[in-house]
Amino acid sequence: MSSIAKSVLRSVKHGRAAWPRTGSAHSGKRRFHRLVLGIETSCDDTGAAVVDEAGCVLGEALHCQKEVHLQSGGIIPVVAQQLHRENIDRVVQEALSASGVSVAELAAVATTVKPGLALSLGVGLHYSRGLVSRHQTPFIPIHHMEAHALTIRLTHPLEFPFLVLLISGGHCLLAVAQGVSDFLLLGQSIDIAPGDMLDKVARRLSLRKHPECHSMAGGQAIEHLAQSGNQERLTFRLPMRQYRNCDFSFSGLQNIVNNAIVQKEKEEGIQEGEILSCVKDVAAAVQHAVAVHIIQRTYRAMLFCIKNSILPSKNATLVVSGGVASNQYIRKVLQNLADANDFALLCPPPRLCTDNGVMIAWNGIERLRAGLGVLHSIAGVRYEPRAPLGIDISKRVEEDSIKVPKLKEIRWLAS
Repeated sequence: MSSIAKSVLRSVKHGRAAWPRTGSAHSGKRRFHRLVLGIETSCDDTGAAVVDEAGCVLGEALHCQKEVHLQSGGIIPVVAQQLHRENIDRVVQEALSASGVSVAELAAVATTVKPGLALSLGVGLHYSRGLVSRHQTPFIPIHHMEAHALTIRLTHPLEFPFLVLLISGGHCLLAVAQGVSDFLLLGQSIDIAPGDMLDKVARRLSLRKHPECHSMAGGQAIEHLAQSGNQERLTFRLPMRQYRNCDFSFSGLQNIVNNAIVQKEKEEGIQEGEILSCVKDVAAAVQHAVAVHIIQRTYRAMLFCIKNSILPSKNATLVVSGGVASNQYIRKVLQNLADANDFALLCPPPRLCTDNGVMIAWNGIERLRAGLGVLHSIAGVRYEPRAPLGIDISKRVEEDSIKVPKLKEIRWLAS
């Protein structure tokens, strides 16, 4: 383990770690429905929840590592792994206690096994393997992105098919959900995810030193400062405009932003690490550029799905989930896009957009009801750090070469 990782873990052991969140509801209904325990450890949050077949969350717990990783400026996988190990049993027991049920009463245990950080995924799988072996409980391996996509069916009575945009710190993709475990992948990020880019820009701007943002994660700090910034004072060239597909690229945009920051620092005569006087304008312009890039690709996905009768021409639905879906500006932009194309826009509540045990348990319920991937032996299950979602038809999207309205109109939707 590196010296940085050891230092961070020492600070955790001295009481500066994030704290767990627990809750329970509808416990009186638990005896009438099958129950699934969901366990989530794909990245830096340890989550567990018990959900029943009716969609009632009987108990949940979450240990968030945000404060720890803020100290080091980013997620250190070995630190995330150690914190998962230290907290997973307590988190699971808190969720079970809040639900008022025992492991013996569960119909299955569902655990994220792909994709994610290898060291983090391994902790969840190892713990689950011991749990189901001791109690002879069926096991349901969960695809993290499938769980995000289907969370909306926990909170809304939504039927298949629907268009899904998943935007987070680790993922960015567009897909059509045709059924439980039945997805058509239209496009995805070819490099980094939008949340990752926003975090890196926030670090480059040294936003932890800003008096309004010292306790905020990077993306949250960008959104906060952007509210009082002027996005029109800077304009960033958008990536991939020449490619008529639904793929995303955020690393190129990040480089453009970094170059602009360097130029502004020269103009103001300050060094890297000091706060720009125009930092709020930079935040607003960055957030706007990310939003425009997202709606440009999502617009093409809508047009492709309608043209090829993958989605109904009327009453189609766009579902947006993942941590970046909590950004209210990006949500507003996507609402404008949906309204302009006669799509309904649905988003899970913010607390279910980020990683949590509830979405894993609900995905387990969906699979249990459909009879998909319910295992009675966990021996052959392995975690997969990289794992595609569904059938990749992105080449077909590119072959259709669908034009989207001119960038000026796209920017109007984001205004």
